[in-house]
Amino acid sequence: MLDPIVSFVTKIFELIGRGFGQVIAWLLFPFIWVRALYKRTHGIMKVLLAILLLCIIIPYGWFFWNVAWIRNFDVNYTDKIQFEKFTVSAGGTVTIDGNAGAEKTCGRSAIVDVEIELLDFSVNQNAWMSATLLYKLGLFGVVTWDATPWMDNKASFQRGVHRAITSTSIELQETLGRVRGTSERDGNLNNALSNIQISEFNWYMGLNPPGVKQTSWASYRQAIKEFKKYNDRLESCGAFFDARADNLSALLDRIAKDIGSTTAVIKDRAEQYDSGWFDTRADNVFMGALGQLYGYAGVLRAARVDFQDIIENRALGSLWDNMLSQIDSAIELDPLIISNGKEDGFIMPTHLTTMGFYILRVRTNLTEMRDVLKH
Repeated sequence: MLDPIVSFVTKIFELIGRGFGQVIAWLLFPFIWVRALYKRTHGIMKVLLAILLLCIIIPYGWFFWNVAWIRNFDVNYTDKIQFEKFTVSAGGTVTIDGNAGAEKTCGRSAIVDVEIELLDFSVNQNAWMSATLLYKLGLFGVVTWDATPWMDNKASFQRGVHRAITSTSIELQETLGRVRGTSERDGNLNNALSNIQISEFNWYMGLNPPGVKQTSWASYRQAIKEFKKYNDRLESCGAFFDARADNLSALLDRIAKDIGSTTAVIKDRAEQYDSGWFDTRADNVFMGALGQLYGYAGVLRAARVDFQDIIENRALGSLWDNMLSQIDSAIELDPLIISNGKEDGFIMPTHLTTMGFYILRVRTNLTEMRDVLKH
């Protein structure tokens, strides 16, 4: 009675093994061909071929080394910011000397410090992969890495983090860093956003439009400097942070809409391309969503510090903690091979649907807190 099942499972694994074997043979073919060519050459041609091979091997070695894993990935990355030192809401007065004309000190923005940390994590602690030449060239110039099952997870994760950074930076520039959203935009926040909005794929040169460009990673490093200038000015009471309930509501609404669009992408991928381990784009979607939540995990922890008076007065603490717990659970998902199987599948899991489930729960918490703040 079990023979048909055993036979079916055996055939599945045979097909998987045969597929991996063909892929490996295809990948090794260029190296086998070059080895044979090197043996056939002599004298100066052998030296020139060796130099050419080194010019290929060294850059690709650097590329594979950097793309292989995400350096310093840490669910608790905000611990290094030490939120316990933030004793008042962002922009609030910390101390005022009793003497006439004494300098006063104001609260820094934890959200801005998280933006700095996320940018540093993306371009200093890690190489920014999407804009590197070998990533843009793809698999030996034949196909983009995003279209393969390999070497694209880190880039997708980084773009997800960058999406969270960009969305938060827009809110900082448009509402949080201005008096009731009507005063002039803060210069440092405006400059930071301009640098953050540079294309994630900018290398030193490009074709659209053609010419010399500022690289993505250089622009994002410049944004770090602008954010630091803003927070230093804020701490010395030379800048403004509008920590009002309606601004917190607007921030939560922006985040809810952003991750809501991600759930739509996940839903479409899960329904239209449910081919299990053989969906070569499922990892892009999964890692992009993971990076997005990784970024928002820090932003929302920081928002609790920057708006601590509002959150305490509206009794949002337990709901906020529950939301952060849901985000942490999603971030901790770490499948060896990302699978996009059917929801009722027998063999292949459905990691995309699992990620979408967590994101929907986070979005529900966000909309609930937003509604509380509006009443």
